[in-house]
Parts: sequence; C-alpha cells; structure tokens
Amino acid sequence: MDHTTLLYDISQALNRQTDLRKSLYTVLDLLAKHMNMVRGMITILNPLRQEISIEVAHGIPKSAMMKGIYKLGEGITGQVIQSGKAVSIAKISESEQFLNRTGTRKGEAGRELSFFCVPIKNEQHVIGALSVDKPYDDGYPLMEGEKFLCVVAAMIATTVIHLERIQREKEKLEAENERLRMELEKKYRIKNIVGNSNKMREVYQMISQVARSNATVLIRGESGTGKELVANAIHYNSTRANQPFIKINCAALPSNLIESELFGHEKGAFTGALHQKPGKFEIAASGTLFLDEIGSITHEAQAKILRVLQEKEFERVGGNKTLQADVRIIAATNKNLEQAVADNTFRSDLYYRINVFPIYMPPLRERKTDILVLADYFLEKYARENGKEILRFSTPAIDMFMSYHWPGNVRELENCIERAVLLCENRVIYGYHLPPTLQTASESETLPSQTLDSAVEKIEQEMIIEALKHTRGNISGAAKMLGSTIRKISYKIDKYGINPRAYH
Repeated sequence: MDHTTLLYDISQALNRQTDLRKSLYTVLDLLAKHMNMVRGMITILNPLRQEISIEVAHGIPKSAMMKGIYKLGEGITGQVIQSGKAVSIAKISESEQFLNRTGTRKGEAGRELSFFCVPIKNEQHVIGALSVDKPYDDGYPLMEGEKFLCVVAAMIATTVIHLERIQREKEKLEAENERLRMELEKKYRIKNIVGNSNKMREVYQMISQVARSNATVLIRGESGTGKELVANAIHYNSTRANQPFIKINCAALPSNLIESELFGHEKGAFTGALHQKPGKFEIAASGTLFLDEIGSITHEAQAKILRVLQEKEFERVGGNKTLQADVRIIAATNKNLEQAVADNTFRSDLYYRINVFPIYMPPLRERKTDILVLADYFLEKYARENGKEILRFSTPAIDMFMSYHWPGNVRELENCIERAVLLCENRVIYGYHLPPTLQTASESETLPSQTLDSAVEKIEQEMIIEALKHTRGNISGAAKMLGSTIRKISYKIDKYGINPRAYH
C-alpha cells in the first residue's frame, strides 16, 4: 500500500471516532498492518508535572506501558518532545540513547530494528510524540519514513485538538447546565418565598406536602401575590425537578390559538400552519406544565385539558395520531371559579379535576407583618443591582407602607421599591421617594392634608428625625448632615416638637 492510501485510511479512522483513545489505537493498527511496524506508541506530555507517559501502544503489554514514564529530555522520546525535532535511527543496536524503559526490546539481540520518533505539535507547542519500531531495511529511506510519520503526527495533533475542544465544550456545557439547574433550585427553594406571617407559613406547609407527589395543584389568589413563584417552588422541589418546566399564560393567547399552543398542530391544519408544531404538553413530557390564568380558556380547550388529565392522552390540532402525556399540571387563577361554574363559563368537571390540591395565596393587605420583610428584601436586591449603598427606610416611609392597602400586592410593592432605589441618592429612602399613591391622604391617610405647605413640613420633619437618629440626637451633626445651620435646625425642632434626646 502506498503512503497516499495509508494516509487516507488514517484520516478516515481519525474522523470516524469521537473517542480519542480508540482513534489513536486504530492509527497504530494501520501503521502495523501497512508499514510493517513491530511496535509503536503515542506518548503525551503532562505539562504540569513535566512528565511523559504512554497514552496508547501497539505490540507493548499493558504492564510494560505502566513502566514507560519519562522526564522531559530523558531518552530519545523525552528529547524529541523537549526539542520538537524528529529523530530517526537506522539501527537501534548501534545507538546508546535508548533507555528501553518498557523492557520490550530485551531478547531481540538477533533482530535489527530501525526507530522513528516524531513530535506531535499543537502549533509550536509539543504535546506528545509518535514512536515506531520497524524491521531494519538497508534500502528503506529513513528521511522518507520520518517525513511520512511527521504527516501522521500532524493529523493526530489536529484530531487531538479537535476532540479536546469538543470535550471542553461538552464539559463547559454540562457545567453551565448544572450551574443553571442549581441556580433554579436555589432560586425556587421554599425558603426563598419571602414572608413569615402565619398565612405564609400555611402556604409553605402546603407546598412541602404536595411537592413530592404528582397531584394536580390549583393556586388561587389575586394578581401579584406570587402564584407563579409557588408553582416554581413545587416543581423544583418535586421528583420532576430535572425535567422540563413549561409555563403558559392562557389569558395572553387569543382563543383561536390556545389549543394549538397547548396541543400542537399538524402541517396544514389551518391557514398559516406551514409546519408541524409540538404543543406545550409534548414539550413538557415527564415534567410540569404551569397553566396560568386557567379561568380564561375556551370551553373547547377546557374539554381537551380535561381529557389529558383523565386519560393522559391528546391529539394535535388537525391530527389523528393519539399522543401520550406524562405531565403534571399546576394551574393558577385570580378568578372566582365557583362563580364561573355557576355562570357556565367554566366546566364543572374540569373545576373538580384541577381542584385536587388548592393553595390560596393571601393578598398583601392580609399579611401586614410581611410588608417590611418584603420591602427589605427588595431594597437589598435593587440596591445591589444598581450599585447603591442604601441601608434602610425612614420611619415615615415605613408608616406609608403599613397604611397603604396594596391593591397590586407584592408586585406593586416590588415596583415601588425599585422606583425608590432609582430616585434615592443617599443611604435612606424617605417618603418623598415613594410613589404619589402612597403619599396621598385619599389612598393611605399618611398625610394630614394634600396642601403643598403640609407636604413640605412633613418632609422636613422626616429628614430632621432621620438626621438626629444618625447622629444620636446631636443637633450640630444633624445640621451638618442636612447642609443647614444649627440655628435653623433648632428652630425647626422646636416648631415640630421633636425631642433630640429621644434619639441618644
């Protein structure tokens, strides 16, 4: 076989395998078969330990391979890897450089061998060497054999680099997937739902009871109470945590598209259906499907969802093939489903099927003790995101939080804190940093009137009290903090009836 055909076979062998060791063993087998190689080995340099070891070998027992460890520069192999230059020797018996570390050449005194050792390079960096023992042939051109093996070594280097890159990308992807999975688990642990009121403790207990089961869960509560957060906590604390968690907001989809989104459609099922599309039930296979605002779906879609819950099967829109659905359903709604059943806008059989394990999320006005806990949580979160050092809320600001009725619940509180952090330029959030709805008497009864003078007086009083708290009742320090004079601050203290000693 000529060298061209052999190189083609070697390239095919290297490209066919994704296992590096198998590829290298195949290369040595081809060299043994077509180049009359007696033995050969591929050695790899460990750059950290400056040590060379045999990665794969042909014609060398495994026990001998374990002995084949060299220091950089040691023996012919060590010299080739250190210098990056190939070595070819016509007769091994006439060379004093051989260490014969593997002991495989003992007893071969009557058999003359030629030896080739060429470097395997990654650009200018030597990563290993290819060594070949071949029966001595007086007519065989050493330089031609050396050049041929250099080409083989270059092909090996390209494959090594390619496979190592694939392995690194694979390991990087696996590490990133693991990191994301851990982040999701950390983010949606039950303890990361903020609140320690009695009503929230009941919610935590119910999540713990239902998470490890496959029961259908119905989360009820007003908008902004955290229903989706509860759904996340249930999934990521369940036995399906490593499987897909698919969310769909039923209220956000037009009635003519909801069935296609949930169950998928076949090509040509309707105008615009150019391709087959899997639905959310298919995508969520073996995992969890979160149906937010389930009270908004049509009667037709309700019937199909009921069938999935009861029979664990469905068909795509426009299709005849029945598909299986191993999916856990978590539903959520802010509607009164009992009234919807009475009004015949929601199927009673579906209502009873999804209401297996209801969890009620209380509105923020019913869990007043959680308001400050949540406010501190959001303050820390948005201060960190915006690179600000904001330590606390002023007392009047806290009063505003506690007096307000929070129709938008936790979502409104979060938006309120984010706005306040963006407006705040010091270390304390004052009442004037909060939205106007929290500052008006009609909404929160925090201010005695809505006049400009009363609003200014309220802010002055608030800032003076906060400054006195910071300086422990020191009027001079408070005046300096506020950029005013002792005389003006003393006058305001008397005017508003503030007692500096109360803040010592």
